[in-house]
Amino acid sequence: MSEQAWKAAWIWGGGEESPRNEWRCFRTTFETPEEELAAAAELRISADSRYVAYVNGVRVGRGPVRSWPEEQFYDTHRIGHLLKPGARNTIAVLVLHFGVTNFYYLRGKGGLLAEVTANGTALAATDASWRTEKLAGQDASSPRMSCQQGFAEVYDARAWDGEWTEPGFEDAAWAEARVVAAVGEGPWKSLVPRDIPFLTEEKLYPSRIESLQRVKPPAYTAAIDLRNAMMPSTVDHANPATFVGYLATTIALPAAGRVTLGFPSGARKGRVWVDGRLVEGWTGEQPERYADVDLAAGEHFVLIDVTSQDHGGSFHLAAHADVAFDLRCPLEGSDTPFALVGPFDEAVHIDTEAPRTVDLEEPGYVRAAGASSMRALEPAGDLIRPLPSAYYTEQDVFGANVWRPVAEAYAIPQGLERGLLPTPEPAELPRFGDGDTELIVDFGKQRSGFHGFEIEAPEGAVIDFYGLEYLKADYRQHTYGLDNTFRYISRGGRQRYESPVRRGCRYAAITVRGAAGPVRLHEVYVVQSTYPVVDAGAFQCSDPLLNDIWDISRHTTRLCMEDTFVDCPAYEQVFWVGDSRNEALVNYYVFGALDIVKRCLRLVPGSKDESPLYLDQVPSGWKSVIPNWTFFWAIACMEYVEHSGDRAFAAEMWPHVRFTLEHYLEHINDEGLLEIRGWNLLDWAPIDQPREGVVTHQNLFLVQTLRKASSLAAAAGRPAGEADPFVRAASSLASAVNEKLWDEERGAYLDCIHADGRRSTVYSMQTQVVALLCGVAEGERKERLERYLVEPPARFVQIGSPFMSFFYYEALEATGREALMLEDIRRNFGQMIDNGATTCWEMYPNFAENRANPDQLTRSHCHAWSAGPAYFLGRSVLGVRREQLGWKKVRIEPTPCGLTWARGAVPLPNGGAVEVQWRIDGNEMTLRVSAPEDIELDVRLPEGVTGRVTTVATKPVPE
Repeated sequence: MSEQAWKAAWIWGGGEESPRNEWRCFRTTFETPEEELAAAAELRISADSRYVAYVNGVRVGRGPVRSWPEEQFYDTHRIGHLLKPGARNTIAVLVLHFGVTNFYYLRGKGGLLAEVTANGTALAATDASWRTEKLAGQDASSPRMSCQQGFAEVYDARAWDGEWTEPGFEDAAWAEARVVAAVGEGPWKSLVPRDIPFLTEEKLYPSRIESLQRVKPPAYTAAIDLRNAMMPSTVDHANPATFVGYLATTIALPAAGRVTLGFPSGARKGRVWVDGRLVEGWTGEQPERYADVDLAAGEHFVLIDVTSQDHGGSFHLAAHADVAFDLRCPLEGSDTPFALVGPFDEAVHIDTEAPRTVDLEEPGYVRAAGASSMRALEPAGDLIRPLPSAYYTEQDVFGANVWRPVAEAYAIPQGLERGLLPTPEPAELPRFGDGDTELIVDFGKQRSGFHGFEIEAPEGAVIDFYGLEYLKADYRQHTYGLDNTFRYISRGGRQRYESPVRRGCRYAAITVRGAAGPVRLHEVYVVQSTYPVVDAGAFQCSDPLLNDIWDISRHTTRLCMEDTFVDCPAYEQVFWVGDSRNEALVNYYVFGALDIVKRCLRLVPGSKDESPLYLDQVPSGWKSVIPNWTFFWAIACMEYVEHSGDRAFAAEMWPHVRFTLEHYLEHINDEGLLEIRGWNLLDWAPIDQPREGVVTHQNLFLVQTLRKASSLAAAAGRPAGEADPFVRAASSLASAVNEKLWDEERGAYLDCIHADGRRSTVYSMQTQVVALLCGVAEGERKERLERYLVEPPARFVQIGSPFMSFFYYEALEATGREALMLEDIRRNFGQMIDNGATTCWEMYPNFAENRANPDQLTRSHCHAWSAGPAYFLGRSVLGVRREQLGWKKVRIEPTPCGLTWARGAVPLPNGGAVEVQWRIDGNEMTLRVSAPEDIELDVRLPEGVTGRVTTVATKPVPE
């Protein structure tokens, strides 16, 4: 239906156009006169930023999918089965408006657009007659989850009627909504129908209780959004910002005592002064920092240096003592305990521009350091002001979980597990006379979705939720940089709460605080929400370890398929463009989904107004470019066409690919090499990949991309010669790489040439692998690099992430070294299995960034850029490979690599699958292949092997 057919208008309420972290409720009622009309009813809906919609009290959906504001997606829900003909029906919608830009949302303004239609008749449409009210139970000052995401939540059920979605709710006291834009106006220039299916809603329960503890939090915890407080304009972008400044407060003690100051997630500059004296003796495992300060009775001035590069998120601080104390703002009229001092200097960093830094030696900054009172800071003038309450909260669940002055383990009582499941008999939680009750529940695997519980609790009891990815004995891997929490305050009695905020975790620390009476747990659950796929692909073999690795690769990919591919379901939930190329290939072999791949590829050119080089994560307010990520996107466009046979898609994407590559070619320097300023990333390992200069791996991938672009133009049916400039550019660039970036003495390609002309002294396996993969190394050089695949020189930087291993495995496969690939998979991914992993990790265990803490094996424990084994086991061990566009011809050539049997399936883009079973005994193989009858099969036994081949053709379903 065209936009002109909409009867609805965008509506909002309250006095702010784009309020920070506001949850707003909307309602209307309408009549459905005829049963036939009711049965045909649909709800079309969109919102800024996210919505949860209810019809007659029943939740019908969540959305919308992430969008560029210029192309706002809307959803269509069939709701006829929920309507009551001849009666009043109710539509209720909860809208979560972020009010800040992040890595998956660009700040627009609060808005809801909704319309119920049936057979072309509008039964209800958002207008000024709708009622609206801010959800009073939600605390808008709750902490930012991370720079990538929105907000954690604090919800006080005492302040809100949970029946507001029901038909009989009385909303007469609510305000009338106000129309903020017509369709096609405001930030939302056009409306686009949802282009993928709705995500799953699978209610899953924990598998066990991991631990029971009596705990106590610090006496004081708080979370502050320093970035937005210091630099308010940063709500409109997600670029890194650097500022020079301080927090100031006063600690008041009625009696002398020792106070421990703590920073549960890190201390920024790590400089704190009390009464002008620098605090020393800091302890704690990084990034946590703690220090004891002996203080006399009275007031003490505290100055905290918070100078930092800040990408967004929460700054957590805390204090604890065995004596009473109080924090007070040293300024009059403040509603928080802190004053802001600064910023004395500030800068915003955009990767596509020249680097900018702040002057840390700025005179005002130096004078302020070590001040013993507010009077000493008076020369700062207007740079001193109270910290606004919008950026401050003492409802800090993360800080209270990281720093636990009391944590005492108890045996788990028999029957307590009943409280996890929806049985008729709840479990009463143990209570402690002095302290809170903490349960850690294990969901059995990493999960992604919306967490909830049903509980009986006294009014005012606090239930804290904290999602964790990894535990081992007494070690908890805290989600530093991610506030993966929510707090629920009980209204009293039996009640249910389900968070509308997506979270990823395997374990949940559930802590009951301040309960004045018994607390009974009826159930704990997660509504797992992922892209709707079934296990169309399959793999098993004679090696149980490889089977386990394939399983965790599949589960990782599933959890990282939301409304786009995302890097991880916990820390970021961001569509990283380069990651998704590899994730799409894994998906082809495991699930066979197509629409999500097309959606991801189509989103990328929407960033052209931010950068013609295209952003590395979209839709996003961080103006960041990783050239390789753009190259992988262009390659993925052609790979999708090769996989699906969709030439119309090639024609659609060709102009966008051509556009960005033409702009990249403008960065070819006088030496014929790509020289560019950006985030020149390929691997986390310490390869030499500066932000300015000639980076070899980027030049190599550009060669491959230009060649793939030529193939895309041909698939799109473009006139002969249209892509010739790219063919010539690829040839010229390959020649320049071989002439300028090869070191004959070292027998390898160097990593880079720095912006000042200095040739890198670093040589890495990453660069050599890419030179092979992109077909730039030829002749003796190619032979030498192939030897490096088998025996990497010790002096070379070694591969540091599963992401880079994907390209390594491509090179091994291309050179017939599949046995070496399986050996590498067993060694590296086997470490994950040995540590109980149910998903693939972002990094290999104890990579350089983790060495400060040997228990921290990786950052993210669920990261789809690492799921490559599921792709390569299907291609190599099963031996299923596409030979022609759209899988019209398939080659089957297993590589046993010491295995005795394997079986599995690879889904096809137009339905059906290629199924393979083989068994080998000595040099004799039995091989069975099943495939649709319209697929041409080229079945080959491994070299040197004889045996029997059986093929079975499956027929299509009659039309």
